[in-house]
Amino acid sequence: MLSKAPRGTKDILPDQIYKWHYVEKVFSELCRVCGFDEARTPVFEHTELFRRGVGDATDIVEKQMYTFEDYAGRSLTLRPEGTSPMARAFAEHRLYAEGRPAKYCYEIPCFRYEKPQSGRLREFHQFGVEIFGSADMAADAEVIGFAAAFFEKLGVPGVDLRINSIGCPACRAEYREKLRDFLRPAYDGLCDVCKSRFEHNPLRILDCKSEICRGLIEGAPSILDHLCEECAAAFASLKKNLEWMEVAYTVDPGIVRGLDYYTKTAFEFVYGSIGAKDTLCGGGRYDGLIAEIGGPSVPGVGFGLGIERLLLAMDACGAEIPKPAPADVFIAALGESAKPAAVKLTRDLRGRGLRAQMDEMARNLKGQFKYADRLGARYTAVIGEDELRENRVTLRDMLSGEQRPVALDRVAAEILQRH
Repeated sequence: MLSKAPRGTKDILPDQIYKWHYVEKVFSELCRVCGFDEARTPVFEHTELFRRGVGDATDIVEKQMYTFEDYAGRSLTLRPEGTSPMARAFAEHRLYAEGRPAKYCYEIPCFRYEKPQSGRLREFHQFGVEIFGSADMAADAEVIGFAAAFFEKLGVPGVDLRINSIGCPACRAEYREKLRDFLRPAYDGLCDVCKSRFEHNPLRILDCKSEICRGLIEGAPSILDHLCEECAAAFASLKKNLEWMEVAYTVDPGIVRGLDYYTKTAFEFVYGSIGAKDTLCGGGRYDGLIAEIGGPSVPGVGFGLGIERLLLAMDACGAEIPKPAPADVFIAALGESAKPAAVKLTRDLRGRGLRAQMDEMARNLKGQFKYADRLGARYTAVIGEDELRENRVTLRDMLSGEQRPVALDRVAAEILQRH
């Protein structure tokens, strides 16, 4: 067992990590140009943060959180999502006093106890962005447009944006009653999970993946027909802003999201079929969250984007991810007398930003050339007795086979010039 990772976790090894570095770089650059500042929050938080923010009646709080007591008896939870911790940090550090809107981004690991499937792990990773302080639907369109631009930059076609409004607490309460009235005659046919949702969170029944439940909710009243005047105007404004930004969307009344803190806007980006779920990114507005966890009344909107699912989608569509070469140059030392010069040259080349490696296994020259080839090194710099005596290397181009003498202090310049 010690040689096997815990169920629902996954090692990210060198043959895959370059893909992570690529999407992280694209995300970071897009955050920079769009004005989102990076923040990092702890991996665990007080359990009450998620009970109050995410909601006691959600699947996350009821079934999926990794919760434990520390040595002082305090209840702590590995974060299952990123918005509540970011809202807590915003309130704790009084960032609301620094001007609005406040725009944040993050890349974090999250933890949920679920049945592991393709695209669904117990430890998973998310990109996220949040905008605090704006009640205008332009902020909602900003985060949605950011996600759309991200998928476009990564070369992932066919990602479908679905939007909905789940109203405010007032109009949503009225809609819940109408939904319960509709579902009550079909209650006995609902799955056990949906039966448990009937009283406390009936909107989640609309999101059930059971074919039986999906058949029973066909023809259910739409929340879009029961929005108050303010929420209806906000949804119309969101659509108008997305049209100005030329972001295509589909209105889907079944998009409800799984967290209690959402108000008004709810959205998802979905892509084909990549395993357990096809949702790559989901988010919405949460105007009451910061006040609920003890801060001032500050509106917010944001999203979480699953990195594992994103990479599955990129693999499925054949999106190009450049794979870097492990080494620019390999330094081959012939004999003990050449090792000091090889070590110094390796250090100097790395100081110039070149990816330089040397033999650490006491191979002969033929073995070193084979290793350099396996590394994918573009050049090999050979240092032997003749080279030491003349203060040079023999620089070999591993693609063309051409080789020529180069002075030791000119090796870096020579390689950089050829790059």
